[in-house]
Amino acid sequence: MSRTGRPAPGGARPAAPPLPLELPAVVAEQEEPKPQLSPLRVAVAVAVVGGLGFGGYAGLRAKLAPSSPAGQATFFAPYVDVTLTPTYQFQSPASNPARQSVLGFVVASSPGSCTPSWGAAYDLAQANQRIALRSRIAQLRGYGAAVVVSFGGAAHTSLDVACPSATALAGAYQSVIDTYGLSTIDLDVEGAALDSFAAERRRSAAVRILEDTAARQHRTLHVWLTLPVEPGGLQDNASSVVRAMLASRDRLTGIDVMAMDFATPPAGGATMLDEVERALTSTDAQLTRLLPRYGIELRPAQVWRRLGVTVMIGQNDVQGEHFTTADASGLVAFVRGKGMGRLSMWSLNRDQPCGASFGPVLSTTCSGTAQSGLQFADTFRQLQGVLAPTASGSGILRAITPDTNPANAPFPTWSPVASYPAAYKVVENGEIYQAKWYNSAQDPEAAYQYSWQSPWELLGPVLPSDHAPVIAGPAPGTYRGWSATTLYVAGQRVVYDRLAYQAKWSNQGVAPGIDAVQEPSSPWQPLYVIPGEPVLGG
Repeated sequence: MSRTGRPAPGGARPAAPPLPLELPAVVAEQEEPKPQLSPLRVAVAVAVVGGLGFGGYAGLRAKLAPSSPAGQATFFAPYVDVTLTPTYQFQSPASNPARQSVLGFVVASSPGSCTPSWGAAYDLAQANQRIALRSRIAQLRGYGAAVVVSFGGAAHTSLDVACPSATALAGAYQSVIDTYGLSTIDLDVEGAALDSFAAERRRSAAVRILEDTAARQHRTLHVWLTLPVEPGGLQDNASSVVRAMLASRDRLTGIDVMAMDFATPPAGGATMLDEVERALTSTDAQLTRLLPRYGIELRPAQVWRRLGVTVMIGQNDVQGEHFTTADASGLVAFVRGKGMGRLSMWSLNRDQPCGASFGPVLSTTCSGTAQSGLQFADTFRQLQGVLAPTASGSGILRAITPDTNPANAPFPTWSPVASYPAAYKVVENGEIYQAKWYNSAQDPEAAYQYSWQSPWELLGPVLPSDHAPVIAGPAPGTYRGWSATTLYVAGQRVVYDRLAYQAKWSNQGVAPGIDAVQEPSSPWQPLYVIPGEPVLGG
């Protein structure tokens, strides 16, 4: 997706997930050529499909899948841009009313690396330390919500492009699945990944490896494929991605189309809702024709059940494309009437007004349309469907018992005598909090009538796997040790408790230290940074 001005971007028993596009047997049949398909792409596609060698069609048609459970509802799962600043507090019910969220995006840490990262900004371990991601996911699950992780997106290098083989790609995917206990993943295929046959083959084979691994472990992995679309339906490169998945016998839970940033804006009085509905109707017709060629026989309602749609709320990247709150209400009626599997939006970060402005505004942190805060999410959450439970052993309703051992706290313990700048993280009684604004002597656990009154944001529990950060000190002999009897002048450096400090002004008898440095009146400036925290004393 090209999203927002930068390349991107309760107690009821859960309903059953959408039926997968199950392929007990597969037919490798060449598609009839389409006008948009280049001769080179046709030639390569024939070679790839022909090489799969799944044999003849007779006797290989899949059985008709059973009907979806009666009353099964479309689920709403908004995207969250995890690495966007300011950090969006998706783990808070006040900021996220959805019953499930899609967190994006996991990409390669660098163009030549098969190591997964969040937005090429943090590897998985750094994300836990810098933005407390695992604790925030645990907190969200504690409220009964589910989490999907999205791989790919338009920015940076996707793992299917960077990884050298399907096995390596599957390993990268699996490391993320294991880190966050996922049972549902989202593969957002666009940009370079959309036009790469090599990435296409690796991706399809890797998903098969993941599903075989899940089967051996007696769990289910749900895979959503997210692709760009035009009002006329999936273009040839997107269709090729679907066909490759089907040819590899991958069990796709559903196909989600990004109904946004169309090549041309609505014309002749049409609205974005009209164009989105046309895109969905066109895609449904394409899948209805395509699936039987791979031995999949579904009734019309079952095809719709395997469709999802993601819209870009407010101002799209293309001028003249403006998805309004009225469009949102209309889309709820459409997807509910068709019995679709999923509705998503880009993004929770943007679901608020842009303030006093004239005309559409394109922003990463507001929608650029007339709305109240979280109005799109509140409209879409009328769709009460839910995802399947998370992976075995990490159910979404299981309460997390915080680790209250101070030795395992990943951030400093809160002190009533210290001052904390905005974004500073502390731990109190096994819970992680982040300062919303500068505060002192305000207990994170204090009760307030409204959550916005507290200067602290609850991020989530200290997890059993957490541990105290290791702060690097200077090499032995670099600076002299601090002495209570020495008069220090501004700029002089010392070591205290294995950490280095620099005097801000002349002082004597005032010991450095983490708690003292948090006070603005401290004469000492630290020469280190606690991982994931603002620079102390700066």
